[in-house]
Amino acid sequence: MTVKAAEASGPTLTYSKMRGMVAILIAFMKQRRMGLNDFIQKIATNSYACKHPEVQSILKISQPQEPELMNANPSPPPSPSQQINLGPSSNPHAKPSDFHFLKVIGKGSFGKVLLARHKAEEQFYAVKVLQKKAILKKKEEKHIMSERNVRLKNVKHPFLVGLHFSFQTADKLYFVLDYINGGELFYHLQRERCFLEPRARFYAAEIASALGYLHSLNIVYRDLKPENILLDSQGHIVLTDFGLCKENIEHNGTTSTFCGTPEYLAPEVLHKQPYDRTVDWWCLGAVLYEMLYGLPPFYSRNTAEMYDNILNKPLQLKPNITNSARHLLEGLLQKDRTKRLGAKEDFMEIKNHIFFSPINWDDLINKKITPPFNPNVSGPSDLRHFDPEFTDEPVPNSIGQSPDSILITASVKEAAEAFLGFSYAPPMDSFL
Repeated sequence: MTVKAAEASGPTLTYSKMRGMVAILIAFMKQRRMGLNDFIQKIATNSYACKHPEVQSILKISQPQEPELMNANPSPPPSPSQQINLGPSSNPHAKPSDFHFLKVIGKGSFGKVLLARHKAEEQFYAVKVLQKKAILKKKEEKHIMSERNVRLKNVKHPFLVGLHFSFQTADKLYFVLDYINGGELFYHLQRERCFLEPRARFYAAEIASALGYLHSLNIVYRDLKPENILLDSQGHIVLTDFGLCKENIEHNGTTSTFCGTPEYLAPEVLHKQPYDRTVDWWCLGAVLYEMLYGLPPFYSRNTAEMYDNILNKPLQLKPNITNSARHLLEGLLQKDRTKRLGAKEDFMEIKNHIFFSPINWDDLINKKITPPFNPNVSGPSDLRHFDPEFTDEPVPNSIGQSPDSILITASVKEAAEAFLGFSYAPPMDSFL
């Protein structure tokens, strides 16, 4: 099934075609791990790529227009007038030494995610540790604070990772999150290449429910992709990584920041046009397509060609899916956002689509539907679904250091002042 989905033409699979397919998949996975920020930096340092007219047209490297575009150029720490203050800390006494940091389970542009056990509570958490200097260098402090704001609103939804509390030292930020160890959807797709339709429908329904909830809070997610979708220990979806979320987008509101992941960028984003919450439904369509076929809908190893495909190439659907799946993909991957499924009534249009008719949405939200796949983890220490690239890495000693155990330099002080009000602890009744 996977071979047919990946072949460009012809029924015969030769050795050379197989090598070509493997090369495409390897390049695809490497690029996916980079993310848009690192990807743009890579293009910007490649003189040949910069001269390509499609790249110049889309990224406008020579004349950057978007103030919120992830910037690769170093910048000085913000002045006091640019500092972000979210109010006094609710948890001023939390510190790194409260935790045993056990394993590295993920990495990103600004730091690492670690499995940690709280010494007093004996509770396991995923702790996201970010370097302030790296964030400030790339002017990403507003995105980090936005991520924290969004996480505060997630505790009441079953398919969004929850923030338990946050704190900071002079040089680092710490998110203390739900520990989810069923693996990334991307990891499982790598292993199985594609999913049968009932499994893809279940995941798509839980993802849509999470996106619908964020939209109800006037939050647009903007970075849906299999790497940001986790499975919990029972096999339910958990959406994570809210760094590109945009808050305060009303039902008819728009934004214009160029951001996301290349394979999943909606046409209106590539066109640098104002866009609305329907970008999330485009991404849902791209993820559903990938679950059914093994690759995103307009994928090409050549990024300029892929962008041209997204903008101009008609959607191609092979015949091995049901008519209802075909109709849903055509609705979600509609290039004109005003005609896209979800443009009028948002989540309700997705929820009521015939593809989801087997889903009882009340049972879904209450986790009464048995997931089609069980990760079969034996407990918190079971790391079988994490990439050994992460888990084999030693835990840095500096992760567990408290503020009084590091040298306080001028640059460390400036970094600390840029994140006033980051610390957070929830009221006791928020988890009841």
